[in-house]
Amino acid sequence: MSSRHPPAALLWATLGAVAIGGAGLLLRSRRPRAPTRSATVRAARRLNRAAGLLATSVLADSAVEHYRGSFHNRAMVAPLISGALSLAVSLHGQADRKAAAHRVRDAAYAIAILTGLTGTAFHLYNVAKKPGGFRWENLFYGAPLGAPAALLLSGGTGFLAERVRATPRWHAPRIGALPAGRTVAAATALGLLGTVGEAGLLHFRGAFNDPFMFAPVTLPPLSALCMANAAFGPKRRQRWLTRAMLRLTAWLGLAGVAFHLRGINRQMGGWHNVRQNLLNGPPIPAPPSFSGLALAGLAALGLMEDHPDG
Repeated sequence: MSSRHPPAALLWATLGAVAIGGAGLLLRSRRPRAPTRSATVRAARRLNRAAGLLATSVLADSAVEHYRGSFHNRAMVAPLISGALSLAVSLHGQADRKAAAHRVRDAAYAIAILTGLTGTAFHLYNVAKKPGGFRWENLFYGAPLGAPAALLLSGGTGFLAERVRATPRWHAPRIGALPAGRTVAAATALGLLGTVGEAGLLHFRGAFNDPFMFAPVTLPPLSALCMANAAFGPKRRQRWLTRAMLRLTAWLGLAGVAFHLRGINRQMGGWHNVRQNLLNGPPIPAPPSFSGLALAGLAALGLMEDHPDG
């Protein structure tokens, strides 16, 4: 009997591109801290990096999940295209030291936002049309509701990066009429809570059979609480606890990849049956979403330190 799946080369090519793009985001040079306008460019580049890591996560995750679904709907290629665009422009933004927004990056991030919103609507419809509607079984095994939101977060983070980058000289960075640092902090808090909800649902499906499965539903909510305080609380020059929580959350995303790799190895056949276990085991690309949001939060803290009034 022939397989209903498209050629496996498509999946491996996508995952290979993701690995190369992710490595490009992580291999970055350090520059001395500088005042005034270069601080906003530095923050924008950090946000580009965060958007790229989120795009890396959703690109790989959607490639695996939609490959498992045999791309039976033509729209299922949209997150691959949009995720690849978001990753590409994020790499470009990470390398760009100019203090001006870029039209192509803005367009790619806008496409990511639109694709994320559309994908969320499709996934909601996919769950709602199943017998019983929004019941636990359908939430567990239907289209993952939180997956397209990662693309929305990537596009939104990139959009914020371009607004910060376009800050006029000697002006405090703002998003519309709001301080940029606090706006990014609030967006990070909401993104963390949404990602926790998706992780909590899938780990609940797994009955939390490993104590480490509680980590994604305990540490990131605390980070989100710290970021909410940074967004709406009193002005502070130093937020060492918030910064420490975000760094732990970033490492949690990387540790989650290692645990999911271990989970695949524990499936029947392990890595000798990689094609089947990759599709049915714990999602390897999902945990880095926490790392991407943590990087966005660190960029927000940097903005608030460099521009306390912005």
